[in-house]
Amino acid sequence: MLIPLGFIIVAASVFGGFVLAGGHLGPLVQPTEILIICGAAIGAFIAANNGKAIRATLNATSRLKRTKRYDKATYMELMALQYKLLSKMRRGGMLAIEQDVEKPEESDIFSEYPRIQSDPMIMGFITDYLRLMVSGGMEPMEIDELMLHEIEAFEHEAHIPVDALSKVGDALPAFGIVAAVLGVVNALSQADAGVEKMGLMIAHALVGTFLGILLAYGFVNPLASRIDRQVHEAVKMLQCIRVTLLATLNGYAPQLAVEFGRKALHTAERPSFSELENHVRNPGGLETETA
Repeated sequence: MLIPLGFIIVAASVFGGFVLAGGHLGPLVQPTEILIICGAAIGAFIAANNGKAIRATLNATSRLKRTKRYDKATYMELMALQYKLLSKMRRGGMLAIEQDVEKPEESDIFSEYPRIQSDPMIMGFITDYLRLMVSGGMEPMEIDELMLHEIEAFEHEAHIPVDALSKVGDALPAFGIVAAVLGVVNALSQADAGVEKMGLMIAHALVGTFLGILLAYGFVNPLASRIDRQVHEAVKMLQCIRVTLLATLNGYAPQLAVEFGRKALHTAERPSFSELENHVRNPGGLETETA
Protein backbone atom coordinates (compact mmCIF):
# COMPACT_ATOMS: atom_id res chain seq x y z
CA MET A 1 0.00 0.00 0.00
CA LEU A 2 2.83 2.41 0.80
CA ILE A 3 4.43 2.02 -2.65
CA PRO A 4 1.36 3.12 -4.67
CA LEU A 5 0.75 5.88 -2.11
CA GLY A 6 4.29 7.16 -2.55
CA PHE A 7 4.02 7.08 -6.34
CA ILE A 8 0.70 8.96 -6.21
CA ILE A 9 2.26 11.66 -4.01
CA VAL A 10 5.20 11.99 -6.42
CA ALA A 11 2.97 12.29 -9.48
CA ALA A 12 0.46 14.62 -7.79
CA SER A 13 3.20 16.90 -6.46
CA VAL A 14 5.09 17.16 -9.75
CA PHE A 15 2.22 17.43 -12.20
CA GLY A 16 -0.11 19.22 -9.80
CA GLY A 17 2.55 21.84 -9.06
CA PHE A 18 3.17 22.26 -12.79
CA VAL A 19 -0.54 22.88 -13.43
CA LEU A 20 -0.83 25.28 -10.49
CA ALA A 21 2.11 27.23 -11.89
CA GLY A 22 0.11 27.79 -15.08
CA GLY A 23 1.43 24.90 -17.15
CA HIS A 24 -0.57 22.54 -19.34
CA LEU A 25 -0.18 18.76 -19.24
CA GLY A 26 -0.69 18.34 -22.98
CA PRO A 27 2.89 19.14 -24.04
CA LEU A 28 4.22 16.62 -21.46
CA VAL A 29 2.50 13.72 -23.22
CA GLN A 30 5.26 12.63 -25.61
CA PRO A 31 4.95 8.92 -26.52
CA THR A 32 8.11 8.99 -28.64
CA GLU A 33 10.18 10.39 -25.76
CA ILE A 34 8.77 7.69 -23.45
CA LEU A 35 9.58 5.03 -26.06
CA ILE A 36 13.19 6.22 -26.37
CA ILE A 37 13.81 6.47 -22.62
CA CYS A 38 11.97 3.36 -21.42
CA GLY A 39 13.06 1.26 -24.39
CA ALA A 40 16.70 2.20 -23.89
CA ALA A 41 16.47 1.52 -20.14
CA ILE A 42 14.91 -1.92 -20.67
CA GLY A 43 17.50 -2.77 -23.33
CA ALA A 44 20.36 -1.69 -21.08
CA PHE A 45 18.88 -3.72 -18.20
CA ILE A 46 18.72 -6.85 -20.37
CA ALA A 47 22.23 -6.30 -21.72
CA ALA A 48 23.74 -5.69 -18.29
CA ASN A 49 22.24 -8.73 -16.54
CA ASN A 50 22.10 -12.46 -17.09
CA GLY A 51 18.95 -14.55 -16.93
CA LYS A 52 19.38 -15.22 -13.21
CA ALA A 53 19.60 -11.52 -12.35
CA ILE A 54 16.61 -10.66 -14.56
CA ARG A 55 14.46 -13.36 -12.95
CA ALA A 56 15.58 -12.31 -9.47
CA THR A 57 14.63 -8.69 -10.19
CA LEU A 58 11.20 -9.62 -11.56
CA ASN A 59 10.55 -11.89 -8.57
CA ALA A 60 11.68 -9.20 -6.13
CA THR A 61 9.40 -6.53 -7.61
CA SER A 62 6.45 -8.94 -7.50
CA ARG A 63 6.92 -9.29 -3.72
CA LEU A 64 6.83 -5.55 -3.06
CA LYS A 65 3.12 -5.70 -2.25
CA ARG A 66 4.17 -6.88 1.23
CA THR A 67 4.63 -3.62 3.04
CA LYS A 68 6.30 -5.12 6.10
CA ARG A 69 7.00 -8.81 5.92
CA TYR A 70 8.87 -9.20 9.22
CA ASP A 71 7.17 -7.26 11.95
CA LYS A 72 7.21 -7.49 15.74
CA ALA A 73 4.58 -10.26 15.81
CA THR A 74 6.69 -12.40 13.47
CA TYR A 75 9.79 -11.94 15.63
CA MET A 76 7.82 -12.84 18.73
CA GLU A 77 6.54 -15.96 17.03
CA LEU A 78 10.06 -16.89 15.95
CA MET A 79 11.46 -16.53 19.46
CA ALA A 80 8.58 -18.47 20.99
CA LEU A 81 9.23 -21.27 18.49
CA GLN A 82 12.94 -21.34 19.31
CA TYR A 83 12.20 -21.29 23.03
CA LYS A 84 9.97 -24.37 22.71
CA LEU A 85 12.45 -26.26 20.57
CA LEU A 86 15.42 -25.41 22.79
CA SER A 87 13.47 -26.22 25.97
CA LYS A 88 12.51 -29.62 24.57
CA MET A 89 16.14 -30.19 23.58
CA ARG A 90 17.38 -29.17 27.04
CA ARG A 91 14.95 -31.53 28.80
CA GLY A 92 15.30 -34.57 26.56
CA GLY A 93 18.71 -34.09 24.97
CA MET A 94 19.67 -33.22 21.41
CA LEU A 95 17.81 -36.20 19.93
CA ALA A 96 14.51 -35.03 21.45
CA ILE A 97 13.93 -32.61 18.56
CA GLU A 98 15.23 -34.89 15.80
CA GLN A 99 11.75 -35.70 14.44
CA ASP A 100 10.68 -32.06 14.67
CA VAL A 101 13.69 -31.01 12.61
CA GLU A 102 13.57 -33.83 10.07
CA LYS A 103 9.83 -33.48 9.41
CA PRO A 104 8.85 -29.94 10.45
CA GLU A 105 5.60 -30.11 8.46
CA GLU A 106 4.47 -32.90 10.82
CA SER A 107 5.81 -31.30 13.99
CA ASP A 108 3.32 -30.17 16.62
CA ILE A 109 5.72 -27.43 17.71
CA PHE A 110 6.19 -25.92 14.26
CA SER A 111 2.46 -26.14 13.49
CA GLU A 112 1.78 -23.74 16.38
CA TYR A 113 3.60 -20.98 14.47
CA PRO A 114 2.09 -20.73 10.96
CA ARG A 115 3.90 -17.49 10.06
CA ILE A 116 7.25 -19.15 10.53
CA GLN A 117 6.21 -22.46 9.01
CA SER A 118 5.05 -20.70 5.82
CA ASP A 119 8.41 -18.97 5.29
CA PRO A 120 10.83 -21.28 3.41
CA MET A 121 13.87 -19.14 4.15
CA ILE A 122 13.39 -19.20 7.93
CA MET A 123 12.39 -22.85 8.00
CA GLY A 124 15.38 -23.92 5.93
CA PHE A 125 17.84 -21.92 8.02
CA ILE A 126 16.59 -22.97 11.45
CA THR A 127 16.08 -26.67 10.62
CA ASP A 128 19.46 -26.97 8.88
CA TYR A 129 21.39 -25.70 11.88
CA LEU A 130 19.30 -27.52 14.45
CA ARG A 131 20.04 -30.66 12.44
CA LEU A 132 23.78 -29.91 12.69
CA MET A 133 23.41 -29.36 16.42
CA VAL A 134 21.60 -32.69 16.80
CA SER A 135 24.32 -34.50 14.85
CA GLY A 136 26.90 -33.22 17.35
CA GLY A 137 29.78 -33.42 14.92
CA MET A 138 30.72 -29.72 14.84
CA GLU A 139 32.11 -27.21 17.31
CA PRO A 140 30.06 -24.08 18.12
CA MET A 141 32.62 -21.86 16.39
CA GLU A 142 32.41 -23.96 13.22
CA ILE A 143 28.61 -23.77 13.14
CA ASP A 144 28.78 -20.02 13.73
CA GLU A 145 31.22 -19.58 10.83
CA LEU A 146 28.93 -21.62 8.60
CA MET A 147 25.92 -19.49 9.58
CA LEU A 148 27.85 -16.31 8.87
CA HIS A 149 28.89 -17.58 5.42
CA GLU A 150 25.31 -18.54 4.57
CA ILE A 151 23.93 -15.18 5.69
CA GLU A 152 26.60 -13.39 3.67
CA ALA A 153 25.79 -15.48 0.58
CA PHE A 154 22.06 -14.82 1.03
CA GLU A 155 22.64 -11.08 1.39
CA HIS A 156 24.83 -10.96 -1.71
CA GLU A 157 22.28 -12.84 -3.81
CA ALA A 158 19.35 -10.83 -2.47
CA HIS A 159 21.10 -7.58 -3.42
CA ILE A 160 21.27 -8.53 -7.11
CA PRO A 161 17.85 -6.93 -7.88
CA VAL A 162 18.82 -3.85 -5.85
CA ASP A 163 22.00 -3.41 -7.86
CA ALA A 164 20.22 -4.02 -11.18
CA LEU A 165 17.43 -1.51 -10.50
CA SER A 166 19.82 1.08 -9.06
CA LYS A 167 21.93 1.00 -12.20
CA VAL A 168 18.82 1.41 -14.39
CA GLY A 169 17.71 4.33 -12.21
CA ASP A 170 21.13 5.97 -12.50
CA ALA A 171 21.03 5.58 -16.30
CA LEU A 172 17.53 7.01 -16.82
CA PRO A 173 18.54 10.71 -16.60
CA ALA A 174 21.20 10.05 -19.25
CA PHE A 175 18.63 8.36 -21.50
CA GLY A 176 16.41 11.41 -20.93
CA ILE A 177 19.24 13.61 -22.20
CA VAL A 178 19.61 11.33 -25.23
CA ALA A 179 15.91 11.75 -26.00
CA ALA A 180 16.19 15.52 -25.52
CA VAL A 181 19.22 15.79 -27.81
CA LEU A 182 17.46 13.78 -30.50
CA GLY A 183 14.48 16.11 -30.17
CA VAL A 184 16.70 19.17 -30.54
CA VAL A 185 18.41 17.64 -33.58
CA ASN A 186 14.99 17.00 -35.11
CA ALA A 187 13.95 20.59 -34.39
CA LEU A 188 17.13 22.09 -35.86
CA SER A 189 16.80 19.97 -38.97
CA GLN A 190 13.60 21.88 -39.64
CA ALA A 191 15.10 25.32 -39.20
CA ASP A 192 12.94 26.72 -41.96
CA ALA A 193 9.85 26.17 -39.81
CA GLY A 194 8.32 29.15 -38.05
CA VAL A 195 9.45 30.39 -34.66
CA GLU A 196 6.28 29.11 -32.99
CA LYS A 197 6.68 25.59 -34.33
CA MET A 198 10.41 25.57 -33.56
CA GLY A 199 9.74 26.61 -29.97
CA LEU A 200 7.14 23.88 -29.59
CA MET A 201 9.55 21.24 -30.91
CA ILE A 202 12.28 22.39 -28.52
CA ALA A 203 9.82 22.24 -25.61
CA HIS A 204 8.83 18.70 -26.59
CA ALA A 205 12.49 17.73 -26.75
CA LEU A 206 13.14 19.01 -23.21
CA VAL A 207 10.37 16.77 -21.92
CA GLY A 208 12.81 13.87 -22.40
CA THR A 209 15.20 15.24 -19.78
CA PHE A 210 12.30 15.82 -17.40
CA LEU A 211 10.90 12.30 -17.84
CA GLY A 212 14.30 10.64 -17.41
CA ILE A 213 14.95 12.41 -14.12
CA LEU A 214 11.40 11.85 -12.84
CA LEU A 215 11.39 8.13 -13.63
CA ALA A 216 14.81 7.67 -12.03
CA TYR A 217 14.39 9.51 -8.74
CA GLY A 218 10.64 9.31 -8.39
CA PHE A 219 10.00 5.67 -9.27
CA VAL A 220 12.88 3.29 -10.10
CA ASN A 221 15.39 4.24 -7.39
CA PRO A 222 12.71 4.20 -4.65
CA LEU A 223 11.81 0.65 -5.75
CA ALA A 224 15.46 -0.36 -5.43
CA SER A 225 15.61 1.20 -1.97
CA ARG A 226 12.46 -0.63 -0.94
CA ILE A 227 13.89 -4.00 -1.99
CA ASP A 228 17.07 -3.12 -0.09
CA ARG A 229 14.99 -2.56 3.06
CA GLN A 230 13.38 -5.97 2.59
CA VAL A 231 16.80 -7.59 2.28
CA HIS A 232 17.93 -5.98 5.54
CA GLU A 233 14.77 -7.23 7.27
CA ALA A 234 15.42 -10.80 6.08
CA VAL A 235 19.08 -10.62 7.15
CA LYS A 236 18.04 -9.34 10.57
CA MET A 237 15.71 -12.34 10.91
CA LEU A 238 18.56 -14.74 10.12
CA GLN A 239 20.87 -12.91 12.53
CA CYS A 240 18.26 -13.29 15.29
CA ILE A 241 18.18 -17.05 14.71
CA ARG A 242 21.98 -17.24 14.54
CA VAL A 243 22.52 -15.38 17.82
CA THR A 244 19.93 -17.52 19.63
CA LEU A 245 21.36 -20.82 18.43
CA LEU A 246 24.91 -19.71 19.16
CA ALA A 247 23.94 -18.82 22.73
CA THR A 248 22.45 -22.32 23.10
CA LEU A 249 25.62 -23.91 21.76
CA ASN A 250 27.58 -21.99 24.39
CA GLY A 251 25.48 -23.51 27.17
CA TYR A 252 22.92 -20.79 27.94
CA ALA A 253 19.41 -21.75 29.02
CA PRO A 254 16.58 -21.28 26.47
CA GLN A 255 15.25 -18.20 28.24
CA LEU A 256 18.64 -16.51 28.07
CA ALA A 257 19.25 -17.72 24.51
CA VAL A 258 16.11 -16.00 23.20
CA GLU A 259 17.16 -12.92 25.16
CA PHE A 260 20.33 -12.89 23.04
CA GLY A 261 18.09 -13.05 19.98
CA ARG A 262 15.96 -10.19 21.30
CA LYS A 263 19.04 -7.98 21.62
CA ALA A 264 19.86 -8.59 17.95
CA LEU A 265 16.63 -6.90 16.80
CA HIS A 266 16.10 -3.29 15.79
CA THR A 267 14.51 -1.18 18.50
CA ALA A 268 11.36 -0.66 16.39
CA GLU A 269 10.56 -4.40 16.52
CA ARG A 270 12.32 -5.35 19.75
CA PRO A 271 9.94 -6.41 22.55
CA SER A 272 10.74 -5.63 26.15
CA PHE A 273 12.29 -8.31 28.37
CA SER A 274 9.05 -8.96 30.27
CA GLU A 275 6.98 -8.90 27.07
CA LEU A 276 9.18 -11.54 25.49
CA GLU A 277 9.26 -13.64 28.65
CA ASN A 278 5.47 -13.65 28.90
CA HIS A 279 5.08 -14.48 25.24
CA VAL A 280 7.52 -17.38 25.02
CA ARG A 281 5.82 -18.98 28.02
CA ASN A 282 2.35 -18.17 26.66
CA PRO A 283 2.43 -17.81 22.83
CA GLY A 284 -1.17 -16.61 22.73
CA GLY A 285 -0.31 -13.66 24.93
CA LEU A 286 0.59 -11.34 22.09
CA GLU A 287 -2.69 -11.89 20.31
CA THR A 288 -4.55 -11.41 23.59
CA GLU A 289 -2.79 -8.13 24.28
CA THR A 290 -3.32 -6.94 20.72
CA ALA A 291 -7.00 -7.78 20.88
